[in-house]
Amino acid sequence: MAEQEQIKPLASVASQAGSDVDEEALSRQLNLKQRKYIQCCGCISAILLIQAVVVLVLFFTVFRIQDPMIRLNAITIQNPESLTIENFRRGVNVTLLADVSVKNPNAAAFKFHNSTTVIYYRGRVVGEGSNLQGKAKARRTLRRNVTVEIVPEKIMGVSSLESDIITYRALNISSYTRISGRVKIMNIVKKKVVVEFNCSMTYRILNGEFHGNMCRPELHF
Repeated sequence: MAEQEQIKPLASVASQAGSDVDEEALSRQLNLKQRKYIQCCGCISAILLIQAVVVLVLFFTVFRIQDPMIRLNAITIQNPESLTIENFRRGVNVTLLADVSVKNPNAAAFKFHNSTTVIYYRGRVVGEGSNLQGKAKARRTLRRNVTVEIVPEKIMGVSSLESDIITYRALNISSYTRISGRVKIMNIVKKKVVVEFNCSMTYRILNGEFHGNMCRPELHF
């Protein structure tokens, strides 16, 4: 009986020691899981932060829509011999040919359409041009020719035409061009762009050249 009473305390101590070991192991597992959870959350937060930074960088660089640039390279009269009062009275049209460049600085193509060109003489509309349409590729320049017909009946309505041709041998002409289009980047950023282009110049009849070509583009989003 005495031996049995001595064995019981030893079993109790062993059981308590095993319980302490189990609790310590469980605590270690919980701490390990917590560290893994914190590390996982940290990795996810870092990835999201990197993605946010990349999106911001792309938004202010690649996705930023820049202004397309329109330039009038040259303008000529196809039939300068027709530029007389007699021919205008007979209804002979005068054809202007404009060489226009569309420079696209964006990372996506600039598609434009519904373009119009109007010619003014002494503030009066005397001709309209054919539509300018096309697609300027990303960071490329597209050149197009625009043909404009001067209507004799309209230009003859300007009272100073005869004196400008016979006496001054010069015609002060201005033009207005409107180009509307759209820039679309990866179906994420889409923006409509409208460019208005005003030019004024003087045509010297003696040498058949345009002088003082002054152009002022205006951009609208």
